[in-house]
Amino acid sequence: MDFAISSEHEMVAKTARDFAIKEVAPTIAENDEKQYFDQSILKKMADLGLLGICIPQKYSGAGLDYISLGLVCEELEAVDTALRVIMSVHVGLNSMTMLTWASEEQKQKYLVPQAKGDKIATFGLTEPNAGSDVVGLQTTAVKDGDHYILNGEKMWISLADVADHFLIFAWTDQEKKRARDHSGISCFIVTREMGIETGTIHGKLGIRAGNTGWISMSDVRVPAENMMGEEGEGFKIAMSALENGRYTVAFGATGLVRACLEACLKYCKERETFGKPIGQHQLVKEMIAKMVRNYEAARLLCLRVGWMKNEGLRHTREVALAKWVACDASEEAAADAVEIHGAYGYSNEYPVERYYRNCKGAVIYEGTREIQKLIQADYALGYRKDKTPRKTLPKWGDEG
Repeated sequence: MDFAISSEHEMVAKTARDFAIKEVAPTIAENDEKQYFDQSILKKMADLGLLGICIPQKYSGAGLDYISLGLVCEELEAVDTALRVIMSVHVGLNSMTMLTWASEEQKQKYLVPQAKGDKIATFGLTEPNAGSDVVGLQTTAVKDGDHYILNGEKMWISLADVADHFLIFAWTDQEKKRARDHSGISCFIVTREMGIETGTIHGKLGIRAGNTGWISMSDVRVPAENMMGEEGEGFKIAMSALENGRYTVAFGATGLVRACLEACLKYCKERETFGKPIGQHQLVKEMIAKMVRNYEAARLLCLRVGWMKNEGLRHTREVALAKWVACDASEEAAADAVEIHGAYGYSNEYPVERYYRNCKGAVIYEGTREIQKLIQADYALGYRKDKTPRKTLPKWGDEG
């Protein structure tokens, strides 16, 4: 197990960092304040190959490994969380899930344009009354000849208003729905042209420069050939997708910790109190030290998951731990960063105010902190064991 960052990894990270600093950093404060999502950023990310970074070249992706994906997420979130969310949703939740579960025909038709960035993709699982309780979803898909008729609503969907392709989860077995048996859920590839309606959610606490919205489906006709996986495999597909999402979120959270640390190091050398730089005060040093510790620990956990993904190994427990630790670390770092900045940290004059608002979302989505804790406890207690094999991402270097 080698966690050394290769020269190629360093180059990829630098490319993402330079891009974010040049293209996003100058306008992010204004876009955040106006709750404006700059759609032009999608084309620029596509041109760099970021939207297909770890998709095999066979499907028009860049063919880089999963550690490269993680490092890009770290660099993008170090500038703003909205950038990393694009990677989490378009690449992690949708494209990587298609790489694992879609048929060859579906990959050629939908994954190829997504990897190129010609089409933007998102993931439709969460509903107004169904988040962590996945079997609480109400969306249904009823067979009608060679089509399924979809009805339902999805909520808190990133990229909802700009996506072309949607992975939608719905009940295909009504008896199992009543019994809350998740084997009655299936997954569908749906396109906007099929009649999906979407809208944007405003008034969010954080990630205001990102697009978050809702999806409404009223008698949407989806070809039966657009079911991904077998009927009843939707829950398994959703869980494997969330592991990809948790990985990108965890790596992004390490980037937010680093951003907080860098902002505080700069401020500590500029601000003086009681006749000396605030960095010389012991309690400030303690907060700085915690950021260093938490960044290094979270990053190592993320790198382990990246290595496991590259090897094609199942990593349910490991990615849940990385997500829990990294997101907790980002929340603590952001709170301490505001405190170090004092009254200025409470205003948007400094970026730590935005970091503090942005960090909270990651504690909730892709599985709440509480869900990650339950996963760790259940593995430790022996209540949860990976007894049966499950589809995983293809080992890096395989062509999917």
